[in-house]
Amino acid sequence: MNYLVTGGTGFIGQQLVKELIKSGNTVTVVSRQPHKVAKLLGQQVHAVSPDDIKELDANIDVVVNLAGAPIVDKRWSEHRKALLRDSRIAFTEQLINDLESIGAQPNCFISGSAIGFYGSHSGGSPLDEQGSVAPGFTHDLCRDWENAAQNAQTKLGSRVCTLRTGVVVGPNGGALKKMITPFKLGLGGPIGHGLQWMSWVHLDDEVAAIQFLVAHDTLQGPFNLTAPGAVTNETFSHALGRAVNRPAKLRMPAVVMELMLGEASELLTQGQRVFPARLLEAGFTFKYPELKEALAASV
Repeated sequence: MNYLVTGGTGFIGQQLVKELIKSGNTVTVVSRQPHKVAKLLGQQVHAVSPDDIKELDANIDVVVNLAGAPIVDKRWSEHRKALLRDSRIAFTEQLINDLESIGAQPNCFISGSAIGFYGSHSGGSPLDEQGSVAPGFTHDLCRDWENAAQNAQTKLGSRVCTLRTGVVVGPNGGALKKMITPFKLGLGGPIGHGLQWMSWVHLDDEVAAIQFLVAHDTLQGPFNLTAPGAVTNETFSHALGRAVNRPAKLRMPAVVMELMLGEASELLTQGQRVFPARLLEAGFTFKYPELKEALAASV
């Protein structure tokens, strides 16, 4: 099949593109730096800039839209919030408009979202795709991103699936790349009281779930893309410490995170216990349903 992938140079995107190529698909990656794509992903991948989408052939079977600026790297100033929205919502709207202009009619349009859709929850009740939401920036961001993706149904005739992804763990990147060094030095530990829930997913399962959704043409709408075994931050921290054979007892005060990241610190000091109800009901099998095995395969 012919795939168009945005965000293909990111942590998830790179692994997805490699798997798609390995399976014999043709892949075009949209990147603001197309000259770097071949170095990262190989010569088999065709790369275009966002401005060149309107020059593509309309023969596109699947779109996987993973583009978006990192959400927890910097404080959420008003300028940063605007960038986070533009890189997701405005980009998705423009992507669909450009595909419509060339007459593309992909069978499936997979688009990123995040468990931030549910906002920050203090309770521990599992949240399926119909779970309650707490108002706030992350909910508004994910809701509007998903709504933008739904335009692919009306404008392109595509089946649309949105991915409410949790913390992605895997080797050589993602959340663990930022966490692993202090833990290896014995300086890691829970954040704040540590009781906030962390809903995570292994990179292999993230990529496999995307391919599963493409292959099953009756599936559409939002899907929680998290392992069924969500854990608290304290449990996650101790498990990561054990995975690297180091203690994980140095607790990071929540106030320190708030001073460093401002409003964005809520992604680390609060959480959601998310459950992948729709994926499991559809028959998807997680390779790494539990954290211990996922970390062992990642560090």
